[in-house]
Amino acid sequence: MVKSVLDYLENAASLYGERCAYRDAKQAFTFGQVRSIARRAGTSIAGLKAWNRPVAVFMEKSASMIIGFLGAVYGGCCYCPLDISMPKDRLSVILKTLDPAAVIYGRGQEEQIRNMDLSCPVFMFEELCLKEEDPGILEEIRGRRTALDPLYILFTSGSTGIPKGVVVSHQVMINNMEWLEEEYGFCPEDVMGNQAPLYFDVSDHDVYCPLKFGCSTIIIPPELFTFPARLMAFLNEERVTGIFWVPFALCTAANLRALEAETPKYLKYIFFAGEVMPLKQLNYWRRFVPDACYCNMYGPTETYVCTYYNVDREFGDDETLPIGRPCGNVDILVLDEKGRQILPGDKGEGELCVKGCTLALGYYNDPERTRAWFVQNPRNPHYPERIYRTGDMVSYNERGELMYHDRMDLQIKRLGYRIELGEIEAASGAVHGIRECACVYDPSRQMILFFYTGQKLEKRELSAGLSAKLPKYMMPNRYVYLEEMPRNQNGKIDRKRLKEQYV
Repeated sequence: MVKSVLDYLENAASLYGERCAYRDAKQAFTFGQVRSIARRAGTSIAGLKAWNRPVAVFMEKSASMIIGFLGAVYGGCCYCPLDISMPKDRLSVILKTLDPAAVIYGRGQEEQIRNMDLSCPVFMFEELCLKEEDPGILEEIRGRRTALDPLYILFTSGSTGIPKGVVVSHQVMINNMEWLEEEYGFCPEDVMGNQAPLYFDVSDHDVYCPLKFGCSTIIIPPELFTFPARLMAFLNEERVTGIFWVPFALCTAANLRALEAETPKYLKYIFFAGEVMPLKQLNYWRRFVPDACYCNMYGPTETYVCTYYNVDREFGDDETLPIGRPCGNVDILVLDEKGRQILPGDKGEGELCVKGCTLALGYYNDPERTRAWFVQNPRNPHYPERIYRTGDMVSYNERGELMYHDRMDLQIKRLGYRIELGEIEAASGAVHGIRECACVYDPSRQMILFFYTGQKLEKRELSAGLSAKLPKYMMPNRYVYLEEMPRNQNGKIDRKRLKEQYV
């Protein structure tokens, strides 16, 4: 019985000990090395006796960072990856919510760690791994583990300006790996090419596929995504067979016509998630790599991957790609505004709600927002049954496939990230002279427009004030000064009118 992702690692180390598991531009680790280093790190973490508490991992994206995750889990904790480029103020808010049992940091982050107001132990990764492992303690921890224990916490944008820490269990990842095996059948000869940051859930496939399937993951140097022709050459040099990328990365390569210079020869699996994949760019990829399996994966962090669509027919450039059908051990409900269920064959749109083994445990230290979004199934009055309200509006097409339409609220998907526009608006309090503000999103150009009243300010003043609170991917692209905000009949800011006039 698989109770933990560590069961996958222990098995992979025994079967493929000398094979490469993870590598980056500087280092490579075999499965045996990953197991050994992670167990030593876990022995150090176990000494904290912080069962199921989070350990923050504050490191550069690297193979070592992945081992840091696994070390935290061996130590009886869950892990929380943190972006080292995150603004200090936002990082402080996250750490206050997280209250970690410890922080693991990498060489090069010493000064940042010193500038943090931390009351917990801190460990440099390189020193953490020097301790001799204690098999007795590690096996005791593994014996206590259940699949519903937390595996990791990922922080997403929050409408109030306070990010939400989504708690994901071992069960979620185990279910996903078992479903991937059933649906696609990865093998030890596969090579995954990682693009997504390790604090973003799209990267989970790159982290856990090696442990389940004995394949390897190579972390692609980020600078190559600026030069797509070199990126294609890299995929061939490394014989990459599978990619789980955000659509933006695929679109950049297509827009710059990179596949005409060199076509990836070994790709078998091209999976994408995090935002809508435009058909024009997808068709470009399908023209040059026609034999690969293309899969559109859908799911917020709170549900992991919950629906998928294997591209099985031709689409015009102006069509929309389905998000498909539920993954294994997942069921979905499409509910209209009155709570009535919309079924395949029915007309109309409704909110997509998810139930099953991929649901997160909730939001860390945030019971109020957990209760608001993880709710009792309104179609089941007989026993407790949680569903997650995604806030995404969907419908069924004539084939019974789910089609994504829009958001019910101010959340957007940009560059693969889910962003609450309310958090950007909340951050405006850091900018002196702003009386009122509102954000709207232009999905065709992936641009965030920031409207404000009060004192007319230079773009650099606005950017400087917001950048102290927001990560780069949340920063507005355009600032628009208004004498007065347009209002609807309820006296609220009329975002629809702003969108009609400026997008």
